[in-house]
Amino acid sequence: MIKLTANAAKEIKKIMEEQHIPNEVKIRVGVKGGGCSGFTYTFEFDSQRRKFDLEFESEGLNIVVDKKSHLYIKNTEIDWSYSLMDRGLKFNNPMAKSSCGCKTSFMFEPPQSGPPSPWQA
Repeated sequence: MIKLTANAAKEIKKIMEEQHIPNEVKIRVGVKGGGCSGFTYTFEFDSQRRKFDLEFESEGLNIVVDKKSHLYIKNTEIDWSYSLMDRGLKFNNPMAKSSCGCKTSFMFEPPQSGPPSPWQA
């Protein structure tokens, strides 16, 4: 699940209105390699759902994320910061081991579900 806070949804809807983006357009979030901590978040508007997408609804907006990215950002809450120093989207990712100061990139450590396999030793 990916969810938005009320503040994030309000600001995203405002951006969509200002840019004349239709309401049926989805918010696409994901991750890609890069940034100062190893992975960086992606955020864009998309009019289509793809074959390997998961879809969520939060605060009246539809969010899509590809299954691979979802492994790294499941249960993430997307918030909006009004701070002068870092205004904009903030990703509160419980899967992140650590993140950089700007909170736009993160380091991932998979959860342990038992003893490591012999090939992982």
